[in-house]
Amino acid sequence: MKISPMSAHCGVEITGLDITAADDATFDQVRRAVAESGVVVLRDQQLSPEQHIALANRWGGIDVNNYFPSNSAYPEIAEVTKAETQVVNIGGGWHTDHSYDQIPAMGSILVARELPPVGGDTLFASMGAAWDSLSEGLKATLRTMRAVHSADHIYGHGGIYSQTDRADDMKGRDLKTLAVHPVVIRHPTTGRECLYVNGAFTRHFEGWTMEESQPLLNYLYEVAQREDWQCRLQWAPGSVAIWDNRSTWHYALNDYHGHRRVMHRITLTGEALV
Repeated sequence: MKISPMSAHCGVEITGLDITAADDATFDQVRRAVAESGVVVLRDQQLSPEQHIALANRWGGIDVNNYFPSNSAYPEIAEVTKAETQVVNIGGGWHTDHSYDQIPAMGSILVARELPPVGGDTLFASMGAAWDSLSEGLKATLRTMRAVHSADHIYGHGGIYSQTDRADDMKGRDLKTLAVHPVVIRHPTTGRECLYVNGAFTRHFEGWTMEESQPLLNYLYEVAQREDWQCRLQWAPGSVAIWDNRSTWHYALNDYHGHRRVMHRITLTGEALV
């Protein structure tokens, strides 16, 4: 097994490992790599849907996504698909999955099933590195704050996806979500402080109006998406990505119009944020 960094602050790539045959010690190495780097990319895997589910259960548990279409035979697996005729993709902006849940997901395991001939990369960014770059004065202020998260404006009636060619794909239009989380969290494995807001699901700071919140949120978003903290995953057949939602953002690039892309995602159960 070889572990190679993908960038200075985010991501490692692992080769020479069949994750389905990993013993407990090797699996713990992979788990630690996800916690420390934010995302692990495994190459040359041949995961069946059953093995995908077994891997997720070995991690600790599965959160079924309420909005994405599910694989008809395997409800634990969300299908993240863009057809040749579609314009809008899923996840085409910086975000953190499930921050709108009371107990947000720990992370996700994404398996490449069908890929375009070129394009469709995924970007990841380290929220630990973004946090470290802030001034001590701003850090002290943010440690006292909490933020409100929701998905209603994305997936609900009249939400962003309802106004696109993905309207008929998405589920859960009637669901209502609202969660309040600390603006800065301490990673439960590494103890590292991480910024925990994102442009997709964070609505405003607790006790602030949206108008009051937006200037500071916009500044934090600008810092968080700087290229310095990023890594870029170029997908290939057999690629699997495992990432930590507590310490990263991600962004699915939408640069392969006219081609089909099919990914299978399982969301991993998390724990309360502190």
